[in-house]
Amino acid sequence: MKKRFWLWLGAFLLLGMILLLVLDWINLIPHQKFTNDDFGIPTYQSKQDKDQDGIEDQADILKSVREYIAKNPQYESKYYATGYPNDNKGVCTDVVSFGLLGAGYDLKELLNEDVLQNQKEYEIDIVDKNIDFRRVLNINTYLKRNAITLTNDLSMISEWQGGDIVVFQKHIGIVSNFRNRQGIPFLIHHANPYQIHYEEDVLGRYQKDIIGHYRIS
Repeated sequence: MKKRFWLWLGAFLLLGMILLLVLDWINLIPHQKFTNDDFGIPTYQSKQDKDQDGIEDQADILKSVREYIAKNPQYESKYYATGYPNDNKGVCTDVVSFGLLGAGYDLKELLNEDVLQNQKEYEIDIVDKNIDFRRVLNINTYLKRNAITLTNDLSMISEWQGGDIVVFQKHIGIVSNFRNRQGIPFLIHHANPYQIHYEEDVLGRYQKDIIGHYRIS
């Protein structure tokens, strides 16, 4: 009887540990948040205020992207004649474009202007300003040409600042000003229809897929 009890108890504890690991992996268990101050890292501040609203660009991008995700946009990929989604739906690239738009940077117009002048750089056969700015690789090309290029190495934690843009092979997001206990920033992103939180401690998981890290200039 005692042996059976200990076997059941061990199985129960093992299942509990597995459940906790799964909940932690999918970010249902909140991860502790740290800031630059906790690591003695100076917070970067842009010298620009594109929309002249009294908030420098780096902080303005963060503010804008949080206003966007606060609306809990639904994940759905489709074409919009308006360019920017107008029905509270969208994909990963819309997190970036709305974050920039709120800070005074109209990515639809900016990227289209650059495409028209440098179409070969983008490898676009048919230009369509309403969708070109919503494709990950196009944004990466635009940022590589027009923004400050930074390290892709997450161990250089002071080089990663809230409001930066990070591009992956098939994904994109905004760097949070919150960090995990290793100093790696959280990621503000929209990855799939089942995502519960838009600001997550997942950047380290995607490190091998990072192809670009940029700062608007």
